[in-house]
Amino acid sequence: MVHEAVSRYHDLLRDDDLAESSRKMLDEGLEQAKLIFGGRRLSPYLRPHFVTEEDFARICRSCETVWAAIEKVKDAAITDDSLIVDLGLTEIERDLISIDPGYRAVSPTARLDSFLTDTAYSFVELNGESPAGIAYVDAAYDIFSKLPVMQKFGESYNVRPLYGSRFMLDVLLDSYEEFLGRKPDGVPQIAIVDLPDRPTQSEFELFKEFFEQQGYPTTICTPQELVFENNRLSVGDRQIDIVYKRLLVNEYLPIINEAPALLDAYRAGAICMVNSFRSKLIHKKALFAVLTDHRRAHLFTAAEQEAIRAHVPWTRLVRAEKSDYAGKEVDLLEYVAANKEKLVLKPNDDYGGHGITIGWNADQSVWNEALQAAVADGDYLVQERVPTARETFPALQDDGSIDFAEQLVDLDPLLFNGKVRSAFTRLSFSELANVSSGGGMVPTFIISER
Repeated sequence: MVHEAVSRYHDLLRDDDLAESSRKMLDEGLEQAKLIFGGRRLSPYLRPHFVTEEDFARICRSCETVWAAIEKVKDAAITDDSLIVDLGLTEIERDLISIDPGYRAVSPTARLDSFLTDTAYSFVELNGESPAGIAYVDAAYDIFSKLPVMQKFGESYNVRPLYGSRFMLDVLLDSYEEFLGRKPDGVPQIAIVDLPDRPTQSEFELFKEFFEQQGYPTTICTPQELVFENNRLSVGDRQIDIVYKRLLVNEYLPIINEAPALLDAYRAGAICMVNSFRSKLIHKKALFAVLTDHRRAHLFTAAEQEAIRAHVPWTRLVRAEKSDYAGKEVDLLEYVAANKEKLVLKPNDDYGGHGITIGWNADQSVWNEALQAAVADGDYLVQERVPTARETFPALQDDGSIDFAEQLVDLDPLLFNGKVRSAFTRLSFSELANVSSGGGMVPTFIISER
């Protein structure tokens, strides 16, 4: 049905007046809603991504089953040091994850990056530390829903958005209540904390506006602005109860001595922080190596093992050791060197496409050099290639024209306390579908026939 729906949508854009009025409204909407990332339009496409109700139900089941397995990795890692080693956590990260956040969930909010094709549904990464995009996609839903071409398209198809900001607020409040062990006495004060001048600043402003519309005072601040005195965390004259942490651990560690208030308040149990430092456990890309390691299969139910086999690609930390592939023992480095056409090398803990070498796009000498560098680094992993999705999208050009171009389609379900409630889609001309390296995003609409 999706193919027919896309054809219908693209046919509508052949009406020049409809296309131009929609393009103008999209441009104006993006500007007004501050959907700008690093100075450029966040959604430079005139069509959203469509997923059928049936496919979305399957996506939810798959994500939530694998998420249940991920929670078990967290539970086991708290007491099993060998799991900490396999995940590749540093000494300071071990200290941070040892601090009890005051609630059970390892990552109350998370994002699974995935590819949906006609024959497969595959995950490639998990962002379990500080997933961006939730408020952006809500603003995009508002804009796309009003486009003249979408209004016309809605005459033929039922179209359902997946707003997520309400679920983000619920996660903050539910985590805070669990943290307190009771209902709060008053309205909690929220702080959205990140480094200054982040490209996601406009999303923080969207969240602040939404939270305050719902009655929850919110401050956007940096870790340097926080003060911890008398067991209270504050910014200016405002005491903070809940920290919505957008700050990545890797970005906090270099300034932790000059801005210790956040860590001190968290360690003292003076604030509820979402996501907590413990989320670092599952944010490591080596999580997929743990999930696909037959030695860890006993951690999971039969249903979870089946979901892992179906949706999680074979992944291993790059080490000079024996490993297994498809049930057979292999020398890992020899196997990786000989099979670049179906493998990717990526750092265990980075984002934005940094440090990734795609085997099928590299010649053998480049691949060998990347493998040697990965071994020397000591914190790289290798992952099996998954089927990727591609679709044609109407991409907006600088001169106002529309170019129908094939894009890589990376579907990103958003989980809130383990349940899929929202999603968006990242598009790219290249093999790397991420906004940081030049891709764009569109809202994901769930469709059915009228």
